[in-house]
Amino acid sequence: HAAIINGFALPLKEEHKIFLLKVLLPLHKVKSLSVYHPQLAYCVVQFLEKDSTLTEPVVMALLKYWPKTHSPKEVMFLNELEEILDVIEPSEFVKVMEPLFRQLAKCVSSPHFQVAERALYYWNNEYIMSLISDNAAKILPIMFPSLYRNSKTHWNKTIHGLIYNALKLFMEMNQKLFDDCTQQFKAEKLKEKLKSKEREEAWVKIENLAKSNPQYPTYSDTSLLNSPVAMETDGPLIEDLQMLKKTVKEEACQAQRDQKKDHPLMRRKSELPQDIYTMKALESHCRADELISHDGH
Repeated sequence: HAAIINGFALPLKEEHKIFLLKVLLPLHKVKSLSVYHPQLAYCVVQFLEKDSTLTEPVVMALLKYWPKTHSPKEVMFLNELEEILDVIEPSEFVKVMEPLFRQLAKCVSSPHFQVAERALYYWNNEYIMSLISDNAAKILPIMFPSLYRNSKTHWNKTIHGLIYNALKLFMEMNQKLFDDCTQQFKAEKLKEKLKSKEREEAWVKIENLAKSNPQYPTYSDTSLLNSPVAMETDGPLIEDLQMLKKTVKEEACQAQRDQKKDHPLMRRKSELPQDIYTMKALESHCRADELISHDGH
């Protein structure tokens, strides 16, 4: 199909656009996507190189079909999305950047380290960084909470280094915006803590009302009457702004040193397991003309 798409005349005919939107893009939903994904992604990118106005519907379709519980498939989507961003026009990028980076923020927060790692490798792509730089006022407020939280809480040390690298690039890109996002995040965290305290106090009031009931000793289970446990999962409240900047710089430099020591940093596309059932079906498949020739017709 790639050779056929390459030969399409410009401007693209309406039926060719329908073929992309109604036939090729829904193939991302198939369980055995790993068998043909590189070829599918190549076809999609070829369409976008021929007609950049198709970028928005293509990206929105990818976000619609984004895997929710299949991490290797998420890595495939991230690979394809980076290939699309490599050829995207700045005017088209503006149309999709907010939903796109909301999804990237979720990927950075993924407990599956390959998903988080693949998303953070976008910050090593110079063209993507130039697009981010031109639209930092919209993108940084979306990405900052996810980057900050996971710099504290992600279980994988490699991810910490990549996150600090992304934060450092944002900090160098627009110092004032970085400071504003830090203060805004701090204010939101404080608001969350106050809400949590209010909830705790409300539960204490309910418990005291229950205790005032004459039948309370009969029906109460003292083992359940402990104070509510605070479910704080986002790490400590954000530190002093200057301390944060210092930490970001130091950790990003350390991560770069570690990367050079272990192996050079490069864009890596993870190897994904093939669907064995599809592979068997393809191996046992016989073309119709082979069957006809065996019958002697």
